[in-house]
Amino acid sequence: MFWYQQSPKNGLKLVASTSTWMQNYYEEGYSEAKFEIRRENKGHSVMTIKNVTSKDAASYFCAASDH
Repeated sequence: MFWYQQSPKNGLKLVASTSTWMQNYYEEGYSEAKFEIRRENKGHSVMTIKNVTSKDAASYFCAASDH
């Protein structure tokens, strides 16, 4: 599962990736302290943004892969 952020002034950026067999991997500039990701099974993942500020204003997307 992949989580993306698209802010009005920037392109699509990968926040983090996760799978059922490994820990969450956060891209540079993103962390679990801000973006908490839970993955309970193959088809369900939730990302929570903590301490939201105006800098977090964006569209957020998730994508899945069957690899």
